[in-house]
Amino acid sequence: MVKFDSIDGSYMMQVTANLCRIPSPTGFTRAAVDSVATQMETLGLTVLRTTKGSLVASFPGNEGRSGGGRLLSAHVDTLGAMVKEIKKSGRLTLTRLGGYDWSTIEGEYCLIHKRDGGTVGGTILTTKASTHVHGQALIDLKRDEKSIEVRLDAEVDSAEATRALGISVGDFVSLDPRTTITESGFIKSRHLDDKACVAILLGVARALLESGAPLARPTHLYISTFEEVGHGTSAGVPDGVTDIVAVDMAAVGEGQTSDEFSVTVCVKDGSGPYDYDLSGQLISLAAENGIEHRVDIYTYYASDVSQALRAGYDIRGALVGPGVDGSHSYERLHQRSLVETAKLLVAYLLAE
Repeated sequence: MVKFDSIDGSYMMQVTANLCRIPSPTGFTRAAVDSVATQMETLGLTVLRTTKGSLVASFPGNEGRSGGGRLLSAHVDTLGAMVKEIKKSGRLTLTRLGGYDWSTIEGEYCLIHKRDGGTVGGTILTTKASTHVHGQALIDLKRDEKSIEVRLDAEVDSAEATRALGISVGDFVSLDPRTTITESGFIKSRHLDDKACVAILLGVARALLESGAPLARPTHLYISTFEEVGHGTSAGVPDGVTDIVAVDMAAVGEGQTSDEFSVTVCVKDGSGPYDYDLSGQLISLAAENGIEHRVDIYTYYASDVSQALRAGYDIRGALVGPGVDGSHSYERLHQRSLVETAKLLVAYLLAE
């Protein structure tokens, strides 16, 4: 059995919390990418950036290893929005970034990121936000792009006043993550998808490099920046990579086997089945090493592997990740799921 003494759950929890607090809606990820790159370089990884802003980090000694290369991928881009319209009232209409229901962001605080680098705070509300004013009409209101707006934390009562703040159509809007680590070992936050898995990759790299354990094959980490809109790993995969394991959240809910305390191997999602042999290897490694694991299928889901395959890469793909409750809403996971996922990845990278 593989020894997992060097895997640090507290480290991964803190990295997750720190990353969740860095705004990075799809298309506006530079600050988060810079943070991850700095941490990777500190660990001793060689880091390159793709033209569209993804990170590719390679473990030292790759040139001395044989066999098809392995790549672990996680994404740092998150759900968010952009300013679609400045209304006559001075409030904002939004367009979504990523797939979520409008109702899941109602009442959330947000930041509008202006082109000049400044920010303006706001709150996401419906156009009929007061029960004392609208009564039953508030309850019956369909939540969509027409009924959701941003009330700015500024004295504005017209479109001209809002524009005078420097706000423009096309400005990015990030959601307040409200990140909290509980005494019971949970972290609850927006954007655990997929910043928790970026933290896992850093935890895996840290554990392997500190232990000096020899990797079986050339190994790379890929931090993608456009996963939420469907083209995260569509370019920039290093030459020689034959296997990609996407590390992304496991969706917890009714009808699923996934839970918040295990690692899940997803064998099929909305893009189709994952590679039978690679998925089977991961399931076997989990069983052989006493790793708490589940096997599951997600109907409404796709991953960086799905995107690489659609881009034409000739690779085998698998998907693993920690269990996340309330996916694409206000999410939660337990530290144990981070640790179990890291264990499986360490076992995989050490195996032939």
